[in-house]
Amino acid sequence: MTLIGRTRARGIETLTLDSPHNRNALSAALVGELASCLGDCAKEDAVRAIVLTHTGNTFSAGADLKDPPDPAALVGLLRQIVELGKPVVARVTGHVRAGGLGLLAACDIAAASTESTFAFTEVRIGLAPAVISLTLLPRTDPRALARHYLTGERFDAAEAARIGLVTTAGDDVDAVLEPILDGLRRAAPEALAETKRLLTARVLETFDRDAADLTALSARLFASPHAREGMTAFLERRDPSWLV
Repeated sequence: MTLIGRTRARGIETLTLDSPHNRNALSAALVGELASCLGDCAKEDAVRAIVLTHTGNTFSAGADLKDPPDPAALVGLLRQIVELGKPVVARVTGHVRAGGLGLLAACDIAAASTESTFAFTEVRIGLAPAVISLTLLPRTDPRALARHYLTGERFDAAEAARIGLVTTAGDDVDAVLEPILDGLRRAAPEALAETKRLLTARVLETFDRDAADLTALSARLFASPHAREGMTAFLERRDPSWLV
């Protein structure tokens, strides 16, 4: 079963997360297929930029709790997006949760509809936003991120834009993206690649410094008793035992 749709128009390759049965959760299979599609795009001169979008009302619900990706594979995917020599633009018209926010932050530009909502839900199931911090910490407002990391509150597209999680938001996301994609089509490919390299240098420094530690932290937390209780409570649609 194909989990990533692909279309191309005037140099823009659109990759569509298409796993509606689990709200585009980051399963091992989806992470692997998306990495493969991105690798293909990187080799094709006809691709000027990539749009990453989704089917259904959820961009990504985060890690698939029934089939989670290896933390190293998720790190690899996030780094691949950051290092790719072509701009990657996220198009969001629905909800984004947990690990899906790391995917969003890996993109160079992100546009969201005003109907979109966001939440770092990890703490509510006994985890921490470990691996996804590689893309989030260098690119988002630290005080706002502290609140959203620690509480797991849901927030809207206006807040996401305010804190730097998304670039821009509007009622019609395609209208918002139109001038952005036009600008990318007008840019020289080599200039885009070098400009992206300037913009992502600090993010890649974070990968080089912290990826191993955050991968180990993620693996440890997933194996912890709190995470087992939190994930079980989530799947059983009940409150976890630590609720006070």
